[in-house]
Amino acid sequence: MTYPVNLQVKPQVTNFFDPVSNTISYVVKDPASNACAVIDSVMDIDYAAGRISFDHADEIISFIQQNGLELQWLIETHVHADHLSAAPYIQKKLGGKIGIGEHVKTVQDVFGKVFNEGTEFERDGSQFDRLFKDGDTYKIGQLEAFAIHAPGHTPACMVHVVGDAVFAGDTIFMPDSGTARADFPGGDAATLYDSITKVLSLPEEMRLYMCHDYAPNGRDILFETTIGEERRRNIHVAEGVSKEEFVRMREARDATLDMPTLIVPSIQVNMRAGNLPKEEENGTVYLKVPVNAL
Repeated sequence: MTYPVNLQVKPQVTNFFDPVSNTISYVVKDPASNACAVIDSVMDIDYAAGRISFDHADEIISFIQQNGLELQWLIETHVHADHLSAAPYIQKKLGGKIGIGEHVKTVQDVFGKVFNEGTEFERDGSQFDRLFKDGDTYKIGQLEAFAIHAPGHTPACMVHVVGDAVFAGDTIFMPDSGTARADFPGGDAATLYDSITKVLSLPEEMRLYMCHDYAPNGRDILFETTIGEERRRNIHVAEGVSKEEFVRMREARDATLDMPTLIVPSIQVNMRAGNLPKEEENGTVYLKVPVNAL
C-alpha cells in the first residue's frame, strides 16, 4: 500500500511523561488551526489501594485549555498492557472522538474470555468512536493524518502518521532500546519484524515519536528520533538484521521478561476504550485478577 505522506506539514508536538509507566503522551496540533489530537493518554492508578486519579490527564487538559485548542481526536495506538487510558475522562471534559485499530475486536475476544466478561461485554469495538483500518485517513483541523496497521506486539497496533510526524506506539523504541515484546496473546515476533520494516520504509527524515522510554544505561528519558536514525542505529532491527535473526533474538528475550505490573487492570480498562467495568449491585467497581491465565 502507498501511504499519503506529506513532509511539508509539520504539526506541533508537545509531550507529557508519566514516570510510573514510562509512557509519553502527546498533544499534536494542526499548524494551520487550533485543532489538536491527544495520543496515548494516561489515567493514574494506585494499584495496591485500588484508587483511580487523573493528575496526568488534568495536565493535558490544562495545556489544551490554556492554549485555546480544540480537541478533535483521542488516539489509542493499541490496547496498552502497562497503563490505563484516560481517553473517556478527557473526552468528557473537552470532547473529541476516541479511535483505535479495528483489530481491537480480536483483543476484546481474547481477553473477554480471559476475564470471563460474559455476553454483556461487546466484542465489536463499539466502545470506540472510530475503528481504523490500514491506510485510513482522518483530519485534525486541516491536517491530514493516516493510520498504518502494525501488528506483532498486539494484533490491534497502529502507527499514526500526522504530517511529518510518526507516532510509533509500542512497535519500536528509541534506537538504543530496540523493539517491543511480542509474547502477549496475539503477538508474534515475525509479524512485528514485518510491521517495523513497513514503518521504516517511510522517508528517513520523518520525526518518530515513542510511546515509552526506559532510559537504558541511566541516560535521560528520550522520546523523539527519526526514521533514518532507527534504520541506522536500532539495536534490534537496524539495516542488515535479518528476519530470522530478529525472531530468534526477540523470542529468547521475551522468554526472560515478567508481565507488566499493570497488565491486569490496564487490559480490562483499555479494551473498554478507557472505561471502568460497570458498578456491581453494591455500587463498587471491581477489576478481576485471573489466576494462572496470563
